[in-house]
Amino acid sequence: MADNPVQSQPGLSGAVNGAVQPSLLQGFPAPAAPAGPALATHLPVARVLVESPLPHLDRPFDYAVPAGMDSEAQPGVRVKVSFNGQQLNGFLLERMASSDAGHTLVPLAKTVSPVPVLTPAVSRLASAVAARYAGTVSDVLRLAVPPRVARLDKEYAAEPKDGSSPPPEAAEPAAGPWEDYRNGPAFLRHLAAGGNPRAVVNSLQGYGDSGWPQLMATAVAATYASGKGAVVVVPDYRDLDRLEQALLALLPEEAVARLTADDGPTPRYRNFLRLLAGSARIAIGTRSAVFAPVSNLGLVACWDDGDDLHIDQRAPYAHTREVLLLRAGQEDCACLLAGHTRSTEAQRLVEAGWAQPVDADRNVVRRTVPRVVNTADSFEQARDPLAGIARLPGAAWRAAKDGLERGPVLIQVARAGYAPSLVCETCREPARCAKCQGPLAVGAGSAIPQCRWCSTPAQDWQCAHCGGRRLRKGATGVLRTAEELGRAFPGKTVITSSGDQVKAAVGSGKALVVATVGAEPVADGGYAAALLLDGDSLLRRESLRAGEDTVRRWFNAAALVRPASDGGVAVITAADTAAVGALLRWDPAGYARRELSLRAELQLPPAVRIASVTGPRAAVEHYSGAVTAELAASGIQLRAAGPAPLLPAGPAAGGRAGEDVRTLLFFPYGQAAAVVRVLRATRAAVAAKRLVEPFQLRLDGVDVL
Repeated sequence: MADNPVQSQPGLSGAVNGAVQPSLLQGFPAPAAPAGPALATHLPVARVLVESPLPHLDRPFDYAVPAGMDSEAQPGVRVKVSFNGQQLNGFLLERMASSDAGHTLVPLAKTVSPVPVLTPAVSRLASAVAARYAGTVSDVLRLAVPPRVARLDKEYAAEPKDGSSPPPEAAEPAAGPWEDYRNGPAFLRHLAAGGNPRAVVNSLQGYGDSGWPQLMATAVAATYASGKGAVVVVPDYRDLDRLEQALLALLPEEAVARLTADDGPTPRYRNFLRLLAGSARIAIGTRSAVFAPVSNLGLVACWDDGDDLHIDQRAPYAHTREVLLLRAGQEDCACLLAGHTRSTEAQRLVEAGWAQPVDADRNVVRRTVPRVVNTADSFEQARDPLAGIARLPGAAWRAAKDGLERGPVLIQVARAGYAPSLVCETCREPARCAKCQGPLAVGAGSAIPQCRWCSTPAQDWQCAHCGGRRLRKGATGVLRTAEELGRAFPGKTVITSSGDQVKAAVGSGKALVVATVGAEPVADGGYAAALLLDGDSLLRRESLRAGEDTVRRWFNAAALVRPASDGGVAVITAADTAAVGALLRWDPAGYARRELSLRAELQLPPAVRIASVTGPRAAVEHYSGAVTAELAASGIQLRAAGPAPLLPAGPAAGGRAGEDVRTLLFFPYGQAAAVVRVLRATRAAVAAKRLVEPFQLRLDGVDVL
C-alpha cells in the first residue's frame, strides 16, 4: 500500500551508504491538505519514488497530479515533491485512477523535466537489484540514471524518437575469432537468429585481430544484425577504448553509445538520451552502463567479471555480473561472460547448467598462447640453485635479454612506488611510524623513510620490537624495479605504468615495460616476453580469493604475449602451487573448477551467499540477533561468524575502526530470497525506530573474507 507523505514532521536527515542516522522520520498520519489546484481528470494520482537513502522510506508514495502538469507528469519523469516540509527529488513510477492512502493527497510540486528517463524495464531491474542486495531502490537509481543536463533535455524533446522503428539492415558478421572455439560459430548463429544463448568464454589472446575486443565486438555485431540491441560492460576506460574501436570497425558510429563517468556529465547524458530515444542500440561502458535503457535488448555481456572494478563502492554495493544476470532473466536475452580466466561465480553458472562453456581445443591453445616457464621447477632449480630466492632468476633474465632482441618485454610487479614497505633489518618486523603507527616507505629519489599515512619523516626511527635502527626493503615497487632493470640492461628504454601514470598502449619497439598488476599496456603485435615477478607475494595475501585473483592477473598479462611459435615466452617466479600449474597448462577452467569444489566443501562463497554486518558492537549484535530470531521463527537457521573486531585501516578511520566489529551470516542459495527479505525488512524497522547507531549491511562482498 502506498503512503501519503508526511508534512508536519521535523527535517528529514540523510544517511551515508544506506546507514541509519540518528534523526529519522516518524510515520505519523498527515493532516488533511488544504484546498489546492484543480487535479487532472484522467489518472489523477501519481505514484512517486522519493530519492532518500533511508531504508524505511524505500517505498512509493501517492501524490495528486495538478491539471497543469497532466501532459508532462508521465511515468519515468523526474519530479519534485513536498515531503516532510522539504522539496525532494523523485521519479514518477505510474499514474493511477485512485489511491488507497486513505486521506487527501498532496499535489506534485513540479516536473523537473518531461523526459521519461526511467523506463519500465530499468525500474523493474532497479527493484530486483535492491531486493537482491537488501538495499534501497533510490540507491540503485542513483547509479542507473545519470545526472540531468538541462540543455540536453531540450535537444531530446526536439529530436524524433525511433525506438520502435527497426534498425538499419546489417549483414551477419563472419565468425572471425570465434572460429578458434569449439562452439563459437554456433553461438554467433544463435545470436544472429535472435536467440538467447548464455555462454562463458575464455579468450586466448589480449591483442591483435584475435584479441578479446574483436571477440566481443563480433558477438555484438551478430546481435545487431538480428535487429536487437546489446549492453556490454568492461572494468575501466582502457578496456572501453579498445572495445569501442573494435565495434566501430563493424558497426555504424551512430549505433554505439558510450556510457562512463570518465567522459564527463554532458557526453554521458547525451549518450544516455540517444539510447532512450532509440537512435543508438548498442550501449558500452563501465559499471553504470549495466542499466542503459536499450530497447529490444538481445544481449548483455561483461568482460573480466572477476575484476573488482565491477563492484560499485556505494550502497548497495552491487556487482555488474549479478545485475546483468538479473537483466538477462527479466528481459529474456542472451548473456555472455568473457575473460582470459573464469571466475568461480561463472564456473558455478556453468556447473548449474545456466550457461554453456565456449572453449578452444588444446591444439588451438598450444598454437595461440606463449610458452610458460616456472623458475621454481626442478629443471630450473638445477640450473640455478638461487632461483628460489632471487627476485630476477637466471631464466627470467635470459628471457628478458632474448626478448629484447625481438620486441618489447613486459615485467609485471606486485607493488607500486619505490620501496612501498620497510622492515627492521634485525628482526624483520614491519617498520611503523612513531606518530600514527602507519607503515614506513621510501619514495623514488629520497633516502629518508616517511609514513605512508601521515607523511611524517622517520629520520631517527627505532624498532619497537628489538630496538634496532637499520631498515631494509620489505617489498620492491615498480619504480625501484625499473631502476634496477635500467642498470641491468644499459642502453635499453624502460617504460613504467602504475598508479596515476597508467599507459594504455606501447609501440612495438625494443623496450622494457614495467607495470603493476592490472596496469599492463597493450603492445602493438604483442610482447616478445613477459616476466611475472612477485608471484608469492600476490598468493600470500590474506584473502579467500588471493589465488583466484592472482591467476586472473597472470593470465591477463600472459595473454598479451606472442604465441610460442613466434618465440613468445612468459616466465613466472613463484613456488610450485596449483595456481602456477593452471598457468603452465593454460587451464583457467580447471583452476576455477578446483576452487569452486573447495569452496563448496567448506561452504564458502560463491558456493553459498554471505551477508556482512559492520558497525558498533551494540548495533551489530542487536541487528544480527533480530534477524536470526526472525528467521528461526520461520525454520531457517543461519551459520554466523562473529562479531569480530576490525583492525584499524589507517588515519582516515580516526580511531573508530578499532571500535567496530563485523558479523558474517552464511546462507544457501535456496533460502536466499527469504533471508534477504528478512535482512531488508529488519534493517528498515531498525532505521525507523532509531534504536542503534549507524551500521553497514553488505551482501556478497568479495573482500570480507
